[in-house]
Amino acid sequence: MRFLDTNVLLYAISTAPDEVAKRAVAQALLDAEDWVLSVQVLQEFYVQATRVTKPERIQHEQAAALIEAWLRFKIQEITVPIVQAALEAKVRFQLSYWDAAIIEAARAAGCRQIYSEDLNAGQDYAGIRVINP
Repeated sequence: MRFLDTNVLLYAISTAPDEVAKRAVAQALLDAEDWVLSVQVLQEFYVQATRVTKPERIQHEQAAALIEAWLRFKIQEITVPIVQAALEAKVRFQLSYWDAAIIEAARAAGCRQIYSEDLNAGQDYAGIRVINP
């Protein structure tokens, strides 16, 4: 199983002319079925995609429909043990809490790879490797 970070979902819906290639890659990735998302990723997607200050924002109904479609993937809930592990990972790897929570959700789901543009490509976080798609 592989874990998708929020930025991949956002690129999949981007209409920005300078993100055409990233959109194509993100959409191709979403055609696979072996992805894991976390509740945090779905929440971050909704907030960022519908943000009023975003020029290409989408409406609530479209964001909700996309999230509903992505529920076909395995969804990792955020549990107390994941929060505790994220707090430790934040210090250990000198990350933001949110990035550490992504890593620990991926670990809890049994993923060995996170596809993300936000984390350091190639970095290994105690068995979780980051791939920049």
